[in-house]
Amino acid sequence: MYLVLDLETTGTEVGYHEIIQLGAVLLDQDFNEISNFFSNVCPVYENRFSKEAQKVHYLSMIDLENSPAIYEIIPQFEDWILKSLKLKNKKELRNLVLAGQSVYFDIIFLQYAYKQNQIPYPFSHKILDLKILAFYYFTILKNNNIDVPQSLSLESIANFFNLKRSSNVHNALEDAILTAKCISIILNESKKFKII
Repeated sequence: MYLVLDLETTGTEVGYHEIIQLGAVLLDQDFNEISNFFSNVCPVYENRFSKEAQKVHYLSMIDLENSPAIYEIIPQFEDWILKSLKLKNKKELRNLVLAGQSVYFDIIFLQYAYKQNQIPYPFSHKILDLKILAFYYFTILKNNNIDVPQSLSLESIANFFNLKRSSNVHNALEDAILTAKCISIILNESKKFKII
């Protein structure tokens, strides 16, 4: 099973900036969507929103002040996974493959949030990164004289598969769903290739 993650944050510095949106999609072994999860997150520090991050998600403290804190969301997030996959205990979360676009960024922020709130981090280090997957896939296509995008941004990868965001504003759930669809297409299309 695959857990596709996307976070929006107040900036890029772990330990200083905070998670302000958590979006996730669960995929089965055939890369079909099982369920999805979304929550805004109220940050602790109002003054730590970077201008660059705000240009991406257009979120401010006013938008988030009535949202739950990350320590409230983490148990809800885990419960959603357990219920969606009909798992009996949190130890089984280690079997999930964490996936996303540049997913290392999201994982580091998530791990820090767990640590700061003294909650045991339940996931393994099994990772599937769309950016790396797309690089490999597009290299194969390019070597077969098929035009591919120059960029490996989520938008460029999605556009290649005729998928688009509903707007230019990033939203953690929409980006998680878009990422999941791209991963599904690449992995299913890759079955057509034979390695000689």
